Amino acid sequence: MTALRWQGLVFSATALLVALASPPVGASVGSMLLLLLVGLIVVLGVPHGAFDPLFAQRLHALAGVRDWCLFTLAYLLPALLVALLWQSAPGTFLGGFLLLSLLHFSGDPEVGSGVFFRVLYGGLIIVLPACLHVDEVARLFGMLADPSAAATLAGWLHLASWPWLLATIFAMLSALRLRWQAALEMLAVTVLAIVAPPLVAFTVFFCGMHGARHFLRTLAYAGPGAARTALRYAVLPMIAVAVLFAVALWVWRDVALEERLVRLIFIGLAALTVPHMALIERVRFGGRW
Repeated sequence: MTALRWQGLVFSATALLVALASPPVGASVGSMLLLLLVGLIVVLGVPHGAFDPLFAQRLHALAGVRDWCLFTLAYLLPALLVALLWQSAPGTFLGGFLLLSLLHFSGDPEVGSGVFFRVLYGGLIIVLPACLHVDEVARLFGMLADPSAAATLAGWLHLASWPWLLATIFAMLSALRLRWQAALEMLAVTVLAIVAPPLVAFTVFFCGMHGARHFLRTLAYAGPGAARTALRYAVLPMIAVAVLFAVALWVWRDVALEERLVRLIFIGLAALTVPHMALIERVRFGGRW
């Protein structure tokens, strides 16, 4: 069995266990658990994007200081624009981030999964938490946008969640015979997204599925000597992200801890997702992923 299949099975088991152990609907996430979740995202989830220089080098044959400086500028500029968008139009930022995340997560299922399956899968962790946790979703969104826009967006997700769930059940049953593990992974994400508190569900999915699967695919893409090559490319980006996160925490030092951490994770992820997708989606749609 391949590493990707083992990773999928381990994630599915973990997601279902977390869902079973989740507190009742409406229970809040305490400060200590929130700190743990943020720590897991930073340590286990965010690093998968640190391998982007490896993809850039392969795609654009970067060589020399000039090429790497231009790449760094081209990578950071859209990230900065995303952060500025949040400052000027947080509601637009939030809607755009959710849509981009859906498209990006749709790349996780195994090769051969259809477009309908992929789109539904990509939206599971975004849409389905609003089935039972719409108030918590609105509260979290309110830390990233004004309360009115946050409540409106959460309400639309709540309306979409039940049709999305029905379509997901249909997609799982259709895929069960030919791609049973893809169906199992979809089931695990579905149960996790509906039952677990939204931040818990996102953390387990982002670290255990999206980040872990990306890492394994990166090793396969890199080829022989992959581990050493991938780690070499990842060191400087991870240092840069750690510095930027530290600066953001200092800038928001007067903001309540929970809101500060939620902003740190989701605004930071949004800013990094745009240039990250520009590289990864090219690899994926080029059939090399």
